[in-house]
Amino acid sequence: MFLGEFEYKLDEKGRVLIPPKFRRELKEGVVLTTGPEKCIIAYAPPEWKKLADALTTGSIAPSKLRRLNRAIFATAFRLNIDRQGRIALPIPLRQYAEIKDEIVIAGANTYLELWDKKQWESEKAISQEQAWQIIESLERR
Repeated sequence: MFLGEFEYKLDEKGRVLIPPKFRRELKEGVVLTTGPEKCIIAYAPPEWKKLADALTTGSIAPSKLRRLNRAIFATAFRLNIDRQGRIALPIPLRQYAEIKDEIVIAGANTYLELWDKKQWESEKAISQEQAWQIIESLERR
């Protein structure tokens, strides 16, 4: 389980540190892809496999499944963490998420999200405001 948020700066080569507490879970590497809210999603390979398996066995119409697969898999990159605990963020993903310098790595249970710091501040405020509304709606069921 990935928990917490961590602030870093990209180095001159576009690399970012992976928080030390997550490196053991990511020793097999990491799969990065675009996230729905202008962030980068990072999966451990076993979790990525679960997602891939779910997409091949679902009941989605074939044309929608092809589009979904293109959106998720064509934008994905598998990377290894270097000896200093860093990954090099691919340029297309950095551009998509508008990450230039300051980056926040946020735990999101089974995956990580990588955000431009300013965008994270905005998303975090919205998420925290709506989280309690969502929790309260779940309690009523």
